Amino acid sequence: MPYQWKVAPEDLFVERYRQMVNSGLPAEDVDAVRSAIAEMWPDRPGGWVYEWSRLAAGYAERRQHRLAALAYGWAKFPTLADDTKRTALERQLEQYVLAAPGFEAAFERRIVDVPCGEGVTALPVHLLTPRGWSGDTPVLLASGGVDTWKMDSHGLFEMVALRTGMGVLAFDIPGTGECAGPMNSEVGADIVRALAAEARALGNGRVLHLGMSMGGHFSARSGLAGDVDAAIVIGGPVETAFARGRGFAHGMDGIVGNALGFDHEPTPDELAENWPHFVLRPLLDLDTNVPMLVINGADDVHVPQQDTLVFDGRRDTEVHLLADTGHCAVSKMPQVLKLMFEWIGRQPLSAVRG
Repeated sequence: MPYQWKVAPEDLFVERYRQMVNSGLPAEDVDAVRSAIAEMWPDRPGGWVYEWSRLAAGYAERRQHRLAALAYGWAKFPTLADDTKRTALERQLEQYVLAAPGFEAAFERRIVDVPCGEGVTALPVHLLTPRGWSGDTPVLLASGGVDTWKMDSHGLFEMVALRTGMGVLAFDIPGTGECAGPMNSEVGADIVRALAAEARALGNGRVLHLGMSMGGHFSARSGLAGDVDAAIVIGGPVETAFARGRGFAHGMDGIVGNALGFDHEPTPDELAENWPHFVLRPLLDLDTNVPMLVINGADDVHVPQQDTLVFDGRRDTEVHLLADTGHCAVSKMPQVLKLMFEWIGRQPLSAVRG
């Protein structure tokens, strides 16, 4: 079972305010919610899920379904630690589906069977394609991290589909959203391979993988292992981030602990027991990687610079550590997107627009 932990709502606003506004929510609405929230977990006036859900319900009543989905996304943030958070995720999905006819890209919700231990499990994924897409381009697998999931990143994924002409298959990494946990690097790699096979059948047989934050761990893994044809890693932890004794900022310890499947707040030693199989050094020591683009901010408090710089000088690998920006270089996202679209345009993937 998930657990709650001590986290100050204001700390989350300090770190995520730009992300909240850049996602499309009006700044004045975010400011109003910020001033109303005084505590994290209680479902009552002044509580995080209560105030965000109230904003979302107002959008829904006015049939502003896209805004409602965004607000419910922040209501369930940062993890599904209790029933009210799970309810917010359910309502986010309802509003997201209602908003879908207004998307610029065509939308399809699909269920894909993926490995789960000795068996399989049904994983909901979202396919975004340019209108009239005929399947003659590559498909890009796309995922966010431990607290920003496929519906939360819709705007970015839709932009990629429209700008490149590719199909985008968005999914949640293990331990998050609609993907059964706990988070595990090897299980995640199995899921990516299954989704890559699905993507090859949907498009022209070529598959890229875009991962952000913890999702970037999985795109780094698939790119290093050669499980896809090209990989984009934005703010992905690969080695140094998993060193024993490293702490977490802005409540990330509780977010990660929930994703790993703990039912209580883990000690540093309990967390550290999970990290060895996340370390990608065995793959970094090989020369099996596909073309890769690796980007992060130099001031990232979650992922050390070395986890980006370790890719510098690798074959078929382009690395950018951007100054004066933090995790995933969010404050310089236009520059990140420019680098990403230019890099995609240079890849010999057939039928990808420049």
